[in-house]
Amino acid sequence: MNKGAALTEHTDRAERRATGTDGAAAVRLEAASLAFGDRTLWRDLDLEVAPGEFVAVLGPNGSGKTSLMRVLLGRLALSSGHAHIAGAPVRAGNHDIGYVPQQKTIDAGVQLRGVDLVGLGVDGHRWGLGLRGRAERKRKVAAAIADVGAEAFAHHALESLSGGEQQRLRVAQALVGDPKVLLCDEPLLSLDLANQRLVSELIEQRRRAHGTAVLFVTHEINPILPLVDRVLYLVDGRFRIGPPDEVMTSEVLSELYGTEVDVLRVRGRLVVVGTGDTMDALGAAGAQHCHADTDPNRVRA
Repeated sequence: MNKGAALTEHTDRAERRATGTDGAAAVRLEAASLAFGDRTLWRDLDLEVAPGEFVAVLGPNGSGKTSLMRVLLGRLALSSGHAHIAGAPVRAGNHDIGYVPQQKTIDAGVQLRGVDLVGLGVDGHRWGLGLRGRAERKRKVAAAIADVGAEAFAHHALESLSGGEQQRLRVAQALVGDPKVLLCDEPLLSLDLANQRLVSELIEQRRRAHGTAVLFVTHEINPILPLVDRVLYLVDGRFRIGPPDEVMTSEVLSELYGTEVDVLRVRGRLVVVGTGDTMDALGAAGAQHCHADTDPNRVRA
């Protein structure tokens, strides 16, 4: 089977899975294009994500990964085409979406506890709750905090928490509304390896337990590589969609970048060399090991 046929077969399998109980894909993009002036980020993008499917979104800076998140969140309009979440057109404030941003420094003096942050995922979009509503809110917040194992620090001020602890609470905030889709925009950035693994595992647990679809923007695929069903790789208006073993190859990335690119497997990790990016799509840390060809475990993909 040639590579194009393999990609088509895998896509067909995903499309057969991409129906929930109401017959709708968790995420659907049809002939979607996004441009700013004369610059096109991507054109004619067709993508269906099944309930419970994990799709990694990769590409260099400026390729439109975060813009894709903003489109699905209803914060940015497509130039053409259509985007749907759980069968309905995208819109701002969609409760079918949980959003996990990258870890950010909390300004000193911000009077916000972890439990308050998680609570914003319940009612941050509206004012006023009755007594029954407050009791239900408290139950949901407590359950989400328990799901990520954050009970010990949830009542502490955010500024006093480590980056990993803050990110666990952001995952809880995304989950508290019981979403059908998790949009994760660089959630592992600035975290150490232990916390990258922990946050990835929390998202994976949610996916498996509830059939939640995951779109995961990242510069570093290795921490999530065992979890990924398909990759959407964006470069300069071009894209490729398919399983990691068929997209993350020297041949495919060389075609996307329009220059020779090597994808190496080093001790079980993927490393991209030759993209010209300050940080390639698999992380600069791994590239430090690619200056010589003496490692017997290195294989060109």
